Amino acid sequence: MEMVPPAVPRSVSGPPSPDSGAEREAFVDALRGFALLGILVVNIIAFASPYYSAGLPDPSTGKVLGRLAMATVSWLFETKFYLLFSFLFGYSFTLQMRSAERAGASFRPRILRRLAGLFLFGLGHGVLLFHGDILTTYAVLGLVLLMLRRTDPRRLVRIALWLVVGTSLFWLGIGILETLEPSGPSATSQDVARAIQAYRSSPATVVSQHLRDLTQMLGLLGLVQAPTALAMFLLGLVAGQRGLFHDIGGHLPLFRRMLVAGAAIGLPCAAIYAVTSGAFMGTPWEVFGLARSLLTAPLLTGGYVGGLVLLFRGSAGAILVDVLAPAGRMALSNYLMQSLICAVIFYAYGFRMVGEIPPALAVLMAFGIFLIQLMASRWWMERCSYGPLEWALRALTNLHVPALRRMPRKMPGTVSE
Repeated sequence: MEMVPPAVPRSVSGPPSPDSGAEREAFVDALRGFALLGILVVNIIAFASPYYSAGLPDPSTGKVLGRLAMATVSWLFETKFYLLFSFLFGYSFTLQMRSAERAGASFRPRILRRLAGLFLFGLGHGVLLFHGDILTTYAVLGLVLLMLRRTDPRRLVRIALWLVVGTSLFWLGIGILETLEPSGPSATSQDVARAIQAYRSSPATVVSQHLRDLTQMLGLLGLVQAPTALAMFLLGLVAGQRGLFHDIGGHLPLFRRMLVAGAAIGLPCAAIYAVTSGAFMGTPWEVFGLARSLLTAPLLTGGYVGGLVLLFRGSAGAILVDVLAPAGRMALSNYLMQSLICAVIFYAYGFRMVGEIPPALAVLMAFGIFLIQLMASRWWMERCSYGPLEWALRALTNLHVPALRRMPRKMPGTVSE
């Protein structure tokens, strides 16, 4: 999640000049904004139907449109966008190190306070709003990144590769065991019905259900998301050390290779994952599809990065950067706001619509929510230097309360009183 406050407040209106420092920062912010959309598309499906997290077929996806929506989410979004956030987290880690160096402050106490704040945000998020929280995992893995920050970049890349390959091989082994001795689904339709009732009853039953779901999520986090997220942390750290976004023009061949690898390998393998997770749900083939996805999803994530950076450098891409960057600059606030909005729509905090919204409509709602966030983020960042939660996290990190609102610009020729 977003971990990088801007060193100098900057305007969010108007495209930056080519190869400027503002362009580099805006590109990274725009990538975060794009990642927010992908995260929301996946998460809103989990909010809309407890069948999603239970690994059972949702009756509402029986129609062609529902199956198509779920296949698209599995193909283009699942297991890809938390990797993008993870990569940007690792990249931002290097910027935090440089910021502490410029300020003449010790980096370790700063980042420990920042990770503690992130963990508390995530804990509240997971208990109150969404059991699929990733912030607490990021905070814990951030400690590993802190220990490895001075490791040789080539060794970091090797560790990242082994994490990805090892996680994929682990799930391949699970799939083989499933063929020998099928274990069956971990949840039943009765479990899902009880979850829906809990989410609709009262805020207290929502929290109680989240606490139960969090215990079940530990296995998923520890055996799927955590090792692959750490791998992307390390690759992001190397990217920051090597100045990937500092010299975009000099790395254009790399971005092109990332795009080609994502399109040639990542997309087809993601399509296989989409088929196995839909048509073969609950069978060993679903596990084999997951193993393949874990191995190749980083390539598709890299393809997204390479393709977007190449697009951002064009005149049309500059408009896209200008649209996405404000949301990316306050990504932590937007991430938690997405969950708050979804909790109000689907849970007993508000309209209690869990189990009533089909997947295709939920995806459309995600795009609508994101469009509102884009407009709200632009409005906010034109007036403030940080998002509200970014401001609080920065205050905790630096033990200093920064000014939230932007200072009004003085017109030429005016004299201050």
